[in-house]
Amino acid sequence: MKNTLAIRSAIAKAASEGGGHVLIPRGTWLTGAIHFENNIDLHLAEGAVLLFSQDFEDYLPVVFSRHEDVECYKHSAFLYANGKTNIAITGTGTLNGQGKPWWKFKTGANSLDSVVHRMGAEDVPVAQRVFDGTNERVLRPAFFQPMNCTNVLVEGVTFKYGAFWTITPTYCENVIVRRVRIETEGEYGHTPNGDGVDPSSCRNVLIEHCEFDTGDDCIAIKSGRDRDGRRVGKPTENIVVRHCVGLRGHGGIVIGSESSGDVRNVYGYDCTFNGTDRIVRVKTARGRGGVIENLWFKDLRADTIEQQAVHLNMLYTGTKLRLPQQAVDETTPRIRNVHIENITCGYGKSNAVEILGLPEMNVENVTFKGLRMKAEKGINLQDARNIRFENVEITPDKGPLVTITDAKDVALVAVAVPEGTNPVVKASGETTENVVFTRTDTRSAKKVLSAGKEVKNNAVKFE
Repeated sequence: MKNTLAIRSAIAKAASEGGGHVLIPRGTWLTGAIHFENNIDLHLAEGAVLLFSQDFEDYLPVVFSRHEDVECYKHSAFLYANGKTNIAITGTGTLNGQGKPWWKFKTGANSLDSVVHRMGAEDVPVAQRVFDGTNERVLRPAFFQPMNCTNVLVEGVTFKYGAFWTITPTYCENVIVRRVRIETEGEYGHTPNGDGVDPSSCRNVLIEHCEFDTGDDCIAIKSGRDRDGRRVGKPTENIVVRHCVGLRGHGGIVIGSESSGDVRNVYGYDCTFNGTDRIVRVKTARGRGGVIENLWFKDLRADTIEQQAVHLNMLYTGTKLRLPQQAVDETTPRIRNVHIENITCGYGKSNAVEILGLPEMNVENVTFKGLRMKAEKGINLQDARNIRFENVEITPDKGPLVTITDAKDVALVAVAVPEGTNPVVKASGETTENVVFTRTDTRSAKKVLSAGKEVKNNAVKFE
């Protein structure tokens, strides 16, 4: 038996009296979409399980949403609010999305993700971007999506296996996600795009003491996709991530790739990631536009990382190929002012650090201090400028310690050179210049410098 009407009635009654706690007691309770009103705390008691219906009609009528950060109308998030104040999900219970029936809408002919992307790119009026299930017009709903809300708290509960992104506050201010466990990868299967917490165009967000086992990004900070994101023009800013643990996932703390409305002022510290693809990941691409800036990451730890430990990437288009230079316009993304300190990684299965910029817009102003990493490969810098490494110990299995392609103003201070390194630096590109190693002992290396013929004399110096 579904308990949707009972839960909605309890919320309505509490709201009519000014708000309060709506208690979900011990037991398993099947429900459809739950919509919040002002001053409502949905509290799950110990042993309580909210089991979400697999009947799509239980999430109709459609509601105003963002899907992959493009505005539209689609099936309601399992838990939804729009324009509310003081809403919360608390307790120690579990919210189980049973999302598998929705997953088919991620792939093949069933997927309409590209359709809503195109609508955003072509400025189709938002009121006409309707995906209500008619003729299989379905976009997967998020698990919890508060829209335009102020003072949002999620604390203590466990989320399992939704249809899409799990917790995605959108256009919200003052959000706390604390002591929450999110599981979207495991015995039930792999949730496509099963991200953990994805703040989108929000201000003042705290994410702390959470655990993620997602198979996708643990935390992904976003601000709108491409033309639609620039049209809305709402940044995400003032984000703190601390004391979290990430297991399986594409990235631990991630910025982007939907970052067209700008992302700024992000501080992540004292987190542990074991088995994620990356520790820190910043991703954007041509077409996105937007500025990603003022990021600080400190005291992050990892055991085994499946790809790059730290990855700043402006080529998030499925390729690592260099792109020809083109004119700068509103679609040109920017990554700048990133500071990374005291990061340890037991082993990374690709580069310890990789920065991939664009010829027309380098990644710029990035500092690394106190890195201790082992990895298959070392540092790779491409189309980057004003980069500084200080007090760094990176031990690659093979190849150069540092590979540089068209990077300039690179300072490497007190960088440890493992015995037998061959070479310490491999340089290429006509614009590579002012790469300076200081307080770096290269005597144990097999070879110090390998430079292409196009590289200027004295572009790389050891002082």
